Amino acid sequence: MNEPILTSNNVSMTFGGVKAVQNVSLSIERDSITSIIGPNGAGKTTFFNVISGVYKPTGGNVEFDGTDITNLRQHVISHLGMARTFQNIRLFAQLDNVRNVQSALDARADYNIFQAVLGLPKKHRVDKANYVIAMECLDLVGLKDFANDRPSSLPYGMQRKLELARALAADPKLLLLDEPAAGLNPKEVEEFIELIRRIKDIKRLTILLIEHRIKVVTTLSSKVYVLNFGQLLAQGTSEEVQSNPAVIEAYMGEDEEEETVCSK
Repeated sequence: MNEPILTSNNVSMTFGGVKAVQNVSLSIERDSITSIIGPNGAGKTTFFNVISGVYKPTGGNVEFDGTDITNLRQHVISHLGMARTFQNIRLFAQLDNVRNVQSALDARADYNIFQAVLGLPKKHRVDKANYVIAMECLDLVGLKDFANDRPSSLPYGMQRKLELARALAADPKLLLLDEPAAGLNPKEVEEFIELIRRIKDIKRLTILLIEHRIKVVTTLSSKVYVLNFGQLLAQGTSEEVQSNPAVIEAYMGEDEEEETVCSK
C-alpha cells in the first residue's frame, strides 16, 4: 500500500446550527483514484471546500503531502500541489480557451507588477512558457484545435474538459473532481473514463472525485467513501459499498436512474 497523500482527521464543518460535515476521517492513498459518493446534500462538496481551503473547518485537521493545511488559504494549498474542478462549470467567458487554461498559471508567474505594466522581456518569456503549458494541457484533453475559440462555443462535455485542462495546468499532485461526469451522455461518459485513466498515467497524479454515476465510480475507483448527512457512512471497494445495507438505505428516495449507486 502506498503512503497517503491526504488525510482528514475528524473534520467537521458547521454553518450556524447546520452540521454539514461531522467528524469525517479518511485517507487518500498516493497514486490512486478514490471516489466520495452519497445522496444529494450529504456534505460531499462541503468536504471538498474544506480540504481545498475554501472553508476553514470548525473541527479536526487536514494533512496534505506531509503538511498540515487546516488553516492555510486556497492559493497556498494550490501551490503545495492541489487543484480542483467544480460541480458547476466556472470558466471565463470573455477569454479564449487557451487563456482560460493559462489563467491557472498567472498566480505562479515570477515577474513583478513593474515588469508586467511595462511589458518587460521577463513577462513575455513567462507568458510564452505558460502559453506552451496551456496548449499541452488542451492537447491532453483533446481541445488543442479549439484553443482560440471561446468557452461558449463549446458543447457542455467539452466545457468540462476545458475546466479539467485548466486544473491540470497547475501541475497538481492531487486533483479534486467535483461531479466531472454530470450532464454527460453515455458516450461522453465512456470517453471521460478513458481520459481520466490516460491523464493519471501520463501525469502520475492522485485523483479524488465526487461522482453519482456508478459506471464512473466502479470503473475508476480503487476505494470508495460514502457520506450521508455529513457523516462517513461506509468505506471500501465499490462492490463492498454497493452491497452495504446502510448505503442502500441511504440512497432510497433518490431517483433510481443509471447514474445512482443503487442502480443495477
